[in-house]
Amino acid sequence: MTDVLSLLQEFRGEKLALLLRHEVGARQMAQYDVNNTYQYIVNREEVQVSWLSTAIAELGGAVTDPSATPGPPPGRGADAVRRTLEEDVAGAQAFVDRWRPRVEAMDNARHAKMLRLILGETLEQKRFFEQALAGRTDLLGRRAAQQDAARGEVLSSRWIE
Repeated sequence: MTDVLSLLQEFRGEKLALLLRHEVGARQMAQYDVNNTYQYIVNREEVQVSWLSTAIAELGGAVTDPSATPGPPPGRGADAVRRTLEEDVAGAQAFVDRWRPRVEAMDNARHAKMLRLILGETLEQKRFFEQALAGRTDLLGRRAAQQDAARGEVLSSRWIE
């Protein structure tokens, strides 16, 4: 069981790092549909991290969170957005490539199934990043024909004082 526990703790740590990165990335995405997609991804990752935390606690383990969060990528505007999306595409693929063999080698069917689901959702996130990078805005669905494209931009923070 300690092997499963340490694997889950390591997996959770890496997934949490992606979540924190995507929270920072969301602040860079001013385009409404892309920002909305990042919010969706962050929400799913919060759920995934909670599943992992519960599994770790059930095995008697402790969860630890990082003491520092990632800062925003350097630069501003379209170049920074492109760079963030490219890094998120690469990060998602690297995560899946690193973890898939280890997950497939697991004996614990319950936890392996959960990790496979998370890996599948990570590939879906990668697809969203690739589509946003290609300039698509129909990431989470298409708008009704009578409705125009979203106008304006999303603010980088919720509260302005």
